[in-house]
Amino acid sequence: MQREVQRQKLLTRRAAILAAGQSVLLAALAGRMYQLQILESDRYKVLADENRFNLQLLAPPRGRILDRFGIALADNHQNYRLVIVPEQAGDIAATLDALSDLIEVGEADRRRVFRDVHRKHSFVPVVVRSNLTWDEMARVEVAIPELPGVSIEEGLTRSYPFGETTAHVVGYVAAVTEAELNGDPLLELPDIRIGKSGVEKSQDAELRGTAGTSQVEVNAFGRVVRELARIPGHPGRDLVTGLDMAMQDYLIRRCSVEQSVASVLLDAVTGEILALVSIPGYEPEPFAAGLTPGLWKELSTDPRHPLTNKVIAGVYPPGSTFKPAVATAGLAAGVLTPETAISCSGSIEVGNATFHCWRQHGHGTLRVREAIKRSCDVFFYETARRLGIDRLAAMAHRLGFGSPLGLDIPGERSGLIPNRQWKLATSGGSWSQGETVIAGIGQGSVLATPLQIATMIARLVTGRAVVPR
Repeated sequence: MQREVQRQKLLTRRAAILAAGQSVLLAALAGRMYQLQILESDRYKVLADENRFNLQLLAPPRGRILDRFGIALADNHQNYRLVIVPEQAGDIAATLDALSDLIEVGEADRRRVFRDVHRKHSFVPVVVRSNLTWDEMARVEVAIPELPGVSIEEGLTRSYPFGETTAHVVGYVAAVTEAELNGDPLLELPDIRIGKSGVEKSQDAELRGTAGTSQVEVNAFGRVVRELARIPGHPGRDLVTGLDMAMQDYLIRRCSVEQSVASVLLDAVTGEILALVSIPGYEPEPFAAGLTPGLWKELSTDPRHPLTNKVIAGVYPPGSTFKPAVATAGLAAGVLTPETAISCSGSIEVGNATFHCWRQHGHGTLRVREAIKRSCDVFFYETARRLGIDRLAAMAHRLGFGSPLGLDIPGERSGLIPNRQWKLATSGGSWSQGETVIAGIGQGSVLATPLQIATMIARLVTGRAVVPR
């Protein structure tokens, strides 16, 4: 009996302790609820509003690139894309698996998504697939309620109506690389592409425009319910080039029979480039959409160098096209006059070396006009010998050789006009008269771009320091 009484007392004591604990816990909960609902209600209302209202950047339409008559060389077309917002989607791999059951999501797409998720802010949409068909959109739309963070957006994709015909002038856009991110959130948006070559690159800031903003209300799943406010951005500026598509097409047809060729048509008075052709070219649109590794390898290993704009970046011995520059230098220095006669017997002796004319038996006695017309090597050997390399190099530079001409297309190369200082700096040797003679016909170490040759001609025929543009 006594044992039963003791057991009852023990149970009563335990119940009292439990009741006291519950009372303390309830009091703590009540206090916390009072703190949240009364004391900190304003703070949590702000946090709730931040969760309910999102501010989104709006990508501006990229400016068009036009020919001189307003024909579009680079434009934009509508594009429907599938995107994921990482902070709303949760398990990205599982989401991609679910999407793969609906539409094609390749391994390359998956790798790109994971790469972008890791290098962008979690609130920035990441593109899974672009250029969705109507059928693909319908299949995804049905499943979207079960896929948090997934949506279909309408955007713009860059298009190039003339493809490789204008690729080396217009250039192309492509996705922003991690190295190119500079803290500007605009560069993280799915629609944004930046110029990587040609006018697209040199004028990227003007073509890009400025972003707008949109404040939207979202539900618990992060889906947009309605737009509350919108501040439009500014579209990129349309740019007019000097290109004339009729002349460009003509030049393309004339050059298309060649495997590798560069040609440029320059307005000798204004310096405007009316047509520019570098063959082979490349299709720029795959760069905007996302170049496959296979296509990149094909383009970058092609021995004809389709990615190189040969007009501005191809350097070659100018050969006989350089002879007018040599004649001009000779006339300016007084070692030639229009009536100076030089005899060509087919070769010339300079020191212990013999330099031959392209015509084995020579041209006979020639004056400067006839020497240019017949392209007599001996005449220009002798003119260069009389000039010396320093005076020849000085005139070549005045006519546009030996340095970039400042064209607003990236990638322009300098070429080379050698002289005594160059020889000393590069090899430590002294300049020889034989090197001067061979430079007189645009050979040896002389290198020029096709654009430099065209600029020389423009400057000679106008007497002005024409600058190509």
